[in-house]
Amino acid sequence: MKRIVLVALILLVVLGLPMFGQAKIAPKDQLYIEVSALGNLDYFYDHKMGMQMVGKELGVRTEYVGPAEYDMNAMVAAFEQAIAKKPQGIVVVGFEPSLNSIVDKAIGLGIPVVAVDADLPGSKRLAFVGTGNFNAGVVGGTKLATLIGGKGKVAIMTKPGQSNLEERIAGYKSALAKFKDIELVQIADTQSDPTVAAQAAAALLQKFPDLAGFGCVEAAGGAGAATAVREAKKAGKVKIVSMDRGNEILDAIKEGVISASVAQQTALMPYYATTILYNLYNSKVAITSNNKAANVLGIPVTVDTGAIVIDSSNYTYFKR
Repeated sequence: MKRIVLVALILLVVLGLPMFGQAKIAPKDQLYIEVSALGNLDYFYDHKMGMQMVGKELGVRTEYVGPAEYDMNAMVAAFEQAIAKKPQGIVVVGFEPSLNSIVDKAIGLGIPVVAVDADLPGSKRLAFVGTGNFNAGVVGGTKLATLIGGKGKVAIMTKPGQSNLEERIAGYKSALAKFKDIELVQIADTQSDPTVAAQAAAALLQKFPDLAGFGCVEAAGGAGAATAVREAKKAGKVKIVSMDRGNEILDAIKEGVISASVAQQTALMPYYATTILYNLYNSKVAITSNNKAANVLGIPVTVDTGAIVIDSSNYTYFKR
């Protein structure tokens, strides 16, 4: 039996197959790490909160690491440092495919990885937990169409290249296409920076004086559009549907500059991702008579954490 186990371990190393759930340690000594970027954005407060909550509830150690800005090189460096700590699992925000190789490295070393918020389908990540982004776009697009009475010119604010945001744009387009009198005139780049977004929105208001509304698929776009509309003295005339639930967005809803925002249950993303990793390490869900031989991990592959519309009727409940 010892020889069989030894041969199996050698094969796992040689073939590069992951060894999940080996050498169990007590929950209090288990470590789960989220690796992200843009930690300075209000939005990622909820990611940090989710990691703290799940750590307390499961009785495990959790960490949130990564650069304050959108810096993929720094994020990869943080991921390398996370791997070096040999955690029981890593949660990663899948900003872009450049992260695929570092995710695959962790998997190859036997450290399971779950993507959150934005997926990395080209990697070997085990699962994705996040908003159903196409549907979030449909919700936002439908709300914007209703606000402008089903007619007029609209623009979308985004940061190009992120898979989750591209899916939301596709949802917006699908929703807006149902209204023959709505014209999508431009998709603007916010660079996930409220200042850049404000400049882009101001340029759009000058280019299209009759613009009816902005659809924003990330929080910086909503904040920037609000600034531009406020400065142009068009609050209430140009409708804004933002994204997420930062206090700046909620204050603008109270002010009447932003009409609505599509909020994600963001804290649930790292919460459930860590729960999946915890169960993978600690539980034996007998999906088959032999999960390992059947190549079954016994975890969900996708978890949709949903989207909620915030407007003047309920914004106060989302204040931090």
